[in-house]
Amino acid sequence: MTQSSSELLAQLRRNSMPYRDPLARVDWEALNLESFWLPEQALSLYGLDAYESLPLERRQALSRYEFLHFIEGALWLESLFMERISRALGDDADLSRTAYRLHELREEAGHSLMFLELMRRSRLPMPGTRFRRFNLANLLGRHAPYESAAFWIAVLIGEEVPDRMNRLIRKHRDDICPTIHDMITVHVIDEARHIAHARETLGNTIDRLSPLQRALFRPLMNAVFHQFVRAFYYPPPRVYELAGLPDGRHWARLARTNAHHTRFVDQCLASVLHVLEEHGLKLRWRSP
Repeated sequence: MTQSSSELLAQLRRNSMPYRDPLARVDWEALNLESFWLPEQALSLYGLDAYESLPLERRQALSRYEFLHFIEGALWLESLFMERISRALGDDADLSRTAYRLHELREEAGHSLMFLELMRRSRLPMPGTRFRRFNLANLLGRHAPYESAAFWIAVLIGEEVPDRMNRLIRKHRDDICPTIHDMITVHVIDEARHIAHARETLGNTIDRLSPLQRALFRPLMNAVFHQFVRAFYYPPPRVYELAGLPDGRHWARLARTNAHHTRFVDQCLASVLHVLEEHGLKLRWRSP
């Protein structure tokens, strides 16, 4: 481990030590089922004439189900990461690295409990996750060597892609349910440390790859990247139907061709694409 990596881990550990359970950091009494849970600008149909013609209660319902779909994806990602952290704990003699991994494990478990508590309190039917059916992302997440560039590229994608959405949500405090804003704030603060760690670890692994290895990696990581983005930003038909919009396939097709949503997704992806390109891995995103 380099000196800069050691210093970063020490700083991240210090910042993680005043831990407070996320369940105690959220105002659950402010949970409101008649409000927006996502700002309208983040919704997959926003900007379409068909969306503008929907009654307010339908647009609010859509925001709630798109958010539930979003956190189902977060639960899937965190379960993968917690599994890999747990498996790696016994393989590393570096006490500093082990200590920080335990901090990450505790924080990811807290986020998962927070999401499950929202699901329980809302009493809303869940969209039903499709994330676990993404065989390539699951295969890479569960079986790529923990210290490999492939694994840490996947980790960075998995953390950065939803984090951009979280940061936008947090900017719209007055437009969304206060409980959702509390949850997103907890998540953004903790994930900032996780992303810093992932970026540093990725730099130490990917920079050792030859140009040929990067070229061989690119098609695989591009496929994984597209899976993540489509999963998080393009809800399946059931989400629209739960929100009271019949013929979910029709609405899902509209979302895929929505120019406003395409621009929104491009904005959310700019950061991670830039980071990967700095390390010689240029991925390309095309809207579905």
